Amino acid sequence: MPKFKCSHCRLSFDDDCAIVNQNGEKFCCTGCANVYEILHNGGFDEFYSRLGTNTLSPQNTQNSTTQSIQSLYDEYVKDENGFKKISLVIEGIHCSACIWLNEKVFFSTKGVVEASINSTNNKAVVIWDEEQVGLAEILNAISAVGYRAYAYDAGQEELRMSAKRRDFYIKLLVGVFCVMNIMWIAIAQYAGYFTGIDKNVRDILNFAEFILATPVLFYTGSAFFSGAKIALKTRTPNMDLLVVTGATLAYSYSVYSMFSRVGEVYFDSVAMIITFVFIGKFLEILSKKRANDTLDRLNLLSLSEVSVAKDGAVTSKNIKDVKVGETIVLKAGDKALIDGVVTSGEASFDLSSLSGESLPVFLGVNDELKSGSICLDGVVYYRANASFENSLLNKIISMLENATIKKPRIEQLANEISSKFSLVILSIALLTFGYYFYTAWFEKAIVIAISVIVIACPCALALATPVATLSALGTGLRRGVLFKEAKFIESLAKCDTVVFDKTGTLTKANLTVSEFAKFKDIDDGLILSIALASKHPVSIAVATYLKEAKSVNITNVKEITAKGVMADFEGRNLLGGSARFMRENSLTLQDDNAGYFVAYDGELVAKFVLKDELKSGVKECVQSLKKLGISAYVLSGDNEKNVKKVADELKLKYKANALPDEKAKFVAKLVEDGKRVVFVGDGINDSLAMSKAQVGVCMGSGADISLERSDIALLNDDITAFGDSMVLAKRTFRTIKQNLAFSLCYNALTVPLAVMGYVIPLFAALSMSLSSIVVILNSLRIKSTFKAKNG
Repeated sequence: MPKFKCSHCRLSFDDDCAIVNQNGEKFCCTGCANVYEILHNGGFDEFYSRLGTNTLSPQNTQNSTTQSIQSLYDEYVKDENGFKKISLVIEGIHCSACIWLNEKVFFSTKGVVEASINSTNNKAVVIWDEEQVGLAEILNAISAVGYRAYAYDAGQEELRMSAKRRDFYIKLLVGVFCVMNIMWIAIAQYAGYFTGIDKNVRDILNFAEFILATPVLFYTGSAFFSGAKIALKTRTPNMDLLVVTGATLAYSYSVYSMFSRVGEVYFDSVAMIITFVFIGKFLEILSKKRANDTLDRLNLLSLSEVSVAKDGAVTSKNIKDVKVGETIVLKAGDKALIDGVVTSGEASFDLSSLSGESLPVFLGVNDELKSGSICLDGVVYYRANASFENSLLNKIISMLENATIKKPRIEQLANEISSKFSLVILSIALLTFGYYFYTAWFEKAIVIAISVIVIACPCALALATPVATLSALGTGLRRGVLFKEAKFIESLAKCDTVVFDKTGTLTKANLTVSEFAKFKDIDDGLILSIALASKHPVSIAVATYLKEAKSVNITNVKEITAKGVMADFEGRNLLGGSARFMRENSLTLQDDNAGYFVAYDGELVAKFVLKDELKSGVKECVQSLKKLGISAYVLSGDNEKNVKKVADELKLKYKANALPDEKAKFVAKLVEDGKRVVFVGDGINDSLAMSKAQVGVCMGSGADISLERSDIALLNDDITAFGDSMVLAKRTFRTIKQNLAFSLCYNALTVPLAVMGYVIPLFAALSMSLSSIVVILNSLRIKSTFKAKNG
């Protein structure tokens, strides 16, 4: 049977299994065909000329039925709304240009629905349609452009990072050792220029510098060469290409000068360029790690085991294997990793790690225990009522990961600029070299061109947003604020108007009856029955007040949202609800809009007057918003009297008696008037209004509905957390703008100085590294936003 060579992997296969594209090229599988199309359409055909007669490993080109790919499906691939989802780590990423290239490859792959890469840890989240493309083809696409992708595993990632740090330490030690010795030699050489130095001695010193600079360039700088190789292969210039170009030019010219004994050598500059930039890169990695610490610590929890009680014995079990209904044992110091209900024992729990609640909470039998709570004392047994995947803690981890992946608009803009930045700098360096070569001499031209290449820093520009965003996400979580996507930090910072729901947001929502009046003789049990038919806070307050009564059996129960309940008892109509609800059912009220009313057989029979109190911290939150120049409204479905009382106390504008659709219209009108609105509600009947606002914020102690419906979730009922979120968002956005301004000004100032010949390569390398560190340190200052407040 005739054989053919696959146009992508170059391996030989039987002709009858060939897949032929429209141009007649033959492939062994759809994976190779897809990768070939990606490279060809993206202008990366140089890959095949570089591949030459070599072949690609067959295990990288087989379809997704191979054992290794199948194991990825079994362990790491998840279902996501009918699609497949996996978290990957992309090895070989060095800068924003690398991220841009990999994201472009992902989106060029047919069947990939969504893909985004976190620039601080090179972690990618990819969602794809399994019917159009397999995981093997996706991994092949990344491999084809020079990068390696593998499944993200929290435990393995920690080991990989430890190994990477050790590798960095060794390379750094080599660089520092050689630079220190080169400096002594350089001092001797510079002294010789003034006191006189024998030519042979000078040649020996030059050769010694050559011996010391070589391992620095090729060993310490090996990571830069790897990045530059990818940049050349994919024709996307990056920071590594700038560093390697500058250092290699200086090294090559110095080797020529050393052997020809013409001109000066710059081995000291070569060693210092590589070492200084490497130190900057090392500090950058450590700073990124620090910014990413919150997410890393949460991810490691997914590797934990819990103590499970069964048949009188307690055994350890991986949290992913725990089933709903199993009994988990918590001792002092243990963290609850799965949601459940306490069945035995009692203890105090610390909720500060997730909700920001500073005071311990006491829990006993039948109390709900949320994952993330830390047992402070005692021993409790609790029944798991959710798997780890569906528990609050894992939802928070997933949402925080999602927030770090989804990029704000300002970061997307910065990445677009930095992706073209390196090419612009190389062009400027080439023009600079040409000018000085024509007007001066070769040595001056090459040195100035090297300085131009080295001093430019696309890194600072690329780091301006992601490190600040990560710091803000971690800081927000510690304050009980969860941003579902990083872009909502930017959106919240730009908001100038806040609309508050009243009940459950500004007030405690645990209403109590202050007055109860009967207009007709009616059984309290009948009123209790109609109150129990609704979960509205007002109905709950009435039912609580009448808890000693005995309910009766009512029929044809129908609840009208935000108005009331109607039912039948012994063939007669029974109503319970607001004054508006009563009027809509043809009942007459004498200018009395406040309270809960009950009507039976067409007559008004009872009235309840309820009271509510402001939550602690509400006044302080409103004051902080006013200091930020933000206007605020109270928007509620409650009656005019109650809403006005709250609004007057807080000195806010208000609208009362607003049904859900009216709330939505009110918010929409503000948006139409040019306001940037954030709506803060309890997440239950405010979803429509939230959808009309630029940002929706949910209260609710981390309730599922809050996490699902909102853009930002407050993990406790403390309204001051919302005030903190506004302060944090505005500070973060201000920091990002400072970083971008600094990066652009730095390059606008230093590149012309280098072009004019005022900066030597040594100082160019030093200033380039320092510019990245300045941006990172400025971003990390976000973590201190609330230190003064915490005292």
